[in-house]
Amino acid sequence: MYKTSVKQGAINGVKTIWTLGKVIFPVTLFVVVLQHTPILPWVIRLIEPIMGIFGLSGDAAIPLVLGNFLNLYAGIAGIMSLDLTVKEVFIIAVMMSFSHNLFIESSVAMKVGVPFWLILTVRIGLAVISAITINLLWNGGQEMAQYGMISVQEEQVTGVVSVITLALKKAFLGVLQLTVIVMPLMVGIQLLKDYKWLDVFSRWVAPFTRMLGMKENTSTTMASGLVFGLAYGAGVMIQAVKEDGVSKRDVTLAFIFLVACHAVVEDTLIFVPLGISVWPLLIIRLLTAIILTWFVASAWRQDDTAREGKVA
Repeated sequence: MYKTSVKQGAINGVKTIWTLGKVIFPVTLFVVVLQHTPILPWVIRLIEPIMGIFGLSGDAAIPLVLGNFLNLYAGIAGIMSLDLTVKEVFIIAVMMSFSHNLFIESSVAMKVGVPFWLILTVRIGLAVISAITINLLWNGGQEMAQYGMISVQEEQVTGVVSVITLALKKAFLGVLQLTVIVMPLMVGIQLLKDYKWLDVFSRWVAPFTRMLGMKENTSTTMASGLVFGLAYGAGVMIQAVKEDGVSKRDVTLAFIFLVACHAVVEDTLIFVPLGISVWPLLIIRLLTAIILTWFVASAWRQDDTAREGKVA
């Protein structure tokens, strides 16, 4: 049984890597090339005037654009290149925790049937609302932020050939990283399923998923996204939708939760070198995810009840 499970998990892994790789490779290629054109600086200049709404200086547009176009590491590199207050760093961190790597992570969401526009709207909306709220409620944090050490390396290149070479390199590395994570993950998930351990886990988290308006077969989707994030966790999500009969409604609710709170370990600890407290960051993300998902699920149920009443 063990060998059969490993073989089936590997097959699922290959299928998943192929499905996600077709998204990650071209998007990474496009964004890296875009980074070395005048377009990205133009976008930064375009949004600088609205930074004051969030209590940020104009320069704060740099890490926000880098984080959303690329990833959290690029955004943090942008923060560390600027002189910002503790309040500004915390606001940017909260915004980027909700909204980052938009192209890849939102495109991946489409693979499980969640509309691109919905993910984009929720993520950007949460980032904007949270920033405005923190700016209005928090009067402190005016001292200058003291950054620690973080390993962020940006390769500087010039010339069309060099830029394209770098873009291809990062695109291939993105797919390779996906393979390293997804393959053992899919094998592990298959073993959990075949040995019935996943059923036990589903029963443990069933009260939580039911509270949020989802059936217990959504637990695998939720767990993978919470631990591995949207991009890498999507492999398990895709498999769960196919094999576990997760409904479109449940997977939509799961993604609404996960866009607010995913990769809770990595995406939280990555902000530690910025010298801010990460516990409030984690609590904000978790509470926002719970409240938002519960609200959407409740509204959905009320709409269904109203429709049933009209039919009757």
